[in-house]
Amino acid sequence: MFRERPIVPLLGILAILVVVSELVRPGIVSPSWAGVMVRASIPLAIIAGSQTITMLTGGIDLSVGAVASMSGFLVATLVGGPGLGVGILVALAAAAAAGLISGIGVGVFRVHPLIMTLGMSLVVLGLANVWQIEMVQTGAGVPPEFRQLGSNMFLGIIPLSLIVFIPLAALVLWCLNRTGYGRLVYAIGDNPVASRLAGVKSWQVLIVLYVTSAVLAGVAGFLYSGLTNVASVTLVESDLLPSVAAAVIGGTSILGGRGGYGGTIIGALILTVISSILSSLGYPEALRQILFGAIIVIVAAAYARITIES
Repeated sequence: MFRERPIVPLLGILAILVVVSELVRPGIVSPSWAGVMVRASIPLAIIAGSQTITMLTGGIDLSVGAVASMSGFLVATLVGGPGLGVGILVALAAAAAAGLISGIGVGVFRVHPLIMTLGMSLVVLGLANVWQIEMVQTGAGVPPEFRQLGSNMFLGIIPLSLIVFIPLAALVLWCLNRTGYGRLVYAIGDNPVASRLAGVKSWQVLIVLYVTSAVLAGVAGFLYSGLTNVASVTLVESDLLPSVAAAVIGGTSILGGRGGYGGTIIGALILTVISSILSSLGYPEALRQILFGAIIVIVAAAYARITIES
């Protein structure tokens, strides 16, 4: 049952962490606390979605942190001039261009996804820094619309960012589970040789995949800037590895062909609650990072053992 329905053990782990949160700080668990946890996990869940779809093909996208940061920063620098709408379109177009180059490198020129997306991350970061120098006198600021969407909650319980996340997550789930393209993604990750012999043009699938991954990262960048009220070219870099961890904890295999976005969403929630617990304990930042990394490894290993042996 656990192997066929990985959401079951993930929800069990999440429930245990909620109990631990209550034990660490009695009375903290409440509807408003749950809303804060969901709000904090949504941007992570979106960039973890980028990792999920690329990992399903046996790849990975290490450029999502740079692309997300760049997108939020671009809008912040353009909102005072051309306007919010133009800023969003330019940011998403830049994200799509980065994803297109990564997809061509991986799909056409057969560059390993790790190397290709790492290189693209450095290119995006460098270009963002050049843009930052050019726009240093514009007084970049996060648009109030992003702040409301990323940080406000309806009735103090329901994050407004769900307005973006729910349709986006539904679209990703539908594409992976109900479309021919989703079946091709799983097929390429499960057996790329057999897919090629069956006539699948994997390079086309991969180009679309990496463009989609980058656009998802761009949307996540908007929510990150709204949540933190910060526009920076390195804003999302610290969540790059947690995004990979969320996908792995959610049951997506780094070898490809197995997993899904539903588990990744729960994985992002699990990491958010773990981070909240460590903050509640009042440990220094360095110790929290050590414990956070160790807990991620333990949770991922325990989950893999449960699902494999079941």
